[in-house]
Amino acid sequence: MSNIKYLLLRRITQITLLALYFGANAYGWHMLEGTFGASRLFGFIPLADPYTTLQVLATGFVLGTDVLLGALLITLFYMIVGGRAFCSWVCPINMVTDLANWLRRKLNLDKEEVNYRFIKRRARYWLMVLGLIVSAVVGVAAFEVLSPITIMQRGIVFGFGAGISVIIAIFLFDLFGVKNGWCGHLCPLGASYSLIGKVSLIRVKHDHEACTNCMKCKVVCPENQVLHMINKESISVTDGECTNCGRCIDVCDDNALEFGIRSFTNKSKD
Repeated sequence: MSNIKYLLLRRITQITLLALYFGANAYGWHMLEGTFGASRLFGFIPLADPYTTLQVLATGFVLGTDVLLGALLITLFYMIVGGRAFCSWVCPINMVTDLANWLRRKLNLDKEEVNYRFIKRRARYWLMVLGLIVSAVVGVAAFEVLSPITIMQRGIVFGFGAGISVIIAIFLFDLFGVKNGWCGHLCPLGASYSLIGKVSLIRVKHDHEACTNCMKCKVVCPENQVLHMINKESISVTDGECTNCGRCIDVCDDNALEFGIRSFTNKSKD
């Protein structure tokens, strides 16, 4: 059980959030109402996705103080727990892409040299900027119109229609196209959270002395470029693109990886 501890915790978190959103619509619950873009916790605490908020502001629409406060609260929260923890612990699309990438490993479809010729990870940052520009031009929050996160949430709450084709397309893209294609290369929301995550406090820490260089962590990591220190030095993962998913910790039989608090004073032990 210990080798899937964080996987189970992530699934419990994701399913619980979806259940709360469903309950708000179906039964009038007030614990968590709204969408992943803008919600209310316990009926009065505003929560808003920072990138969604920026898109709306780019359209020229004047937002209320509560929405701006909600975006600030979410930003501060992810500056502590790790920006892309949203991607692995909250986003429902993560369950789809995790399944696709698990199947990739089982079917031995991982070919990184093909993936990186096909598309670069930095494409998501360009798409993030493009989303803001298009929002300003057309007057609509561009990514929200096509967001698979919104489509999946609405499908679970209200029932899937034609939008299910977007979810299937992402699954097939990640399975037969690019490894970690959507989350790791294209999603502009993930890009925005990676920028927030650059200063986050909770980090995966590596113990070089305990590491046997088995590389299991790099096999399962959706952003394995952040594990450049494996079997080299005892430092933390400080790259904002780390999703803090805990996969690497789950599979490490050497106990060489663990969550810890980032140190800003001692770079050698970060």
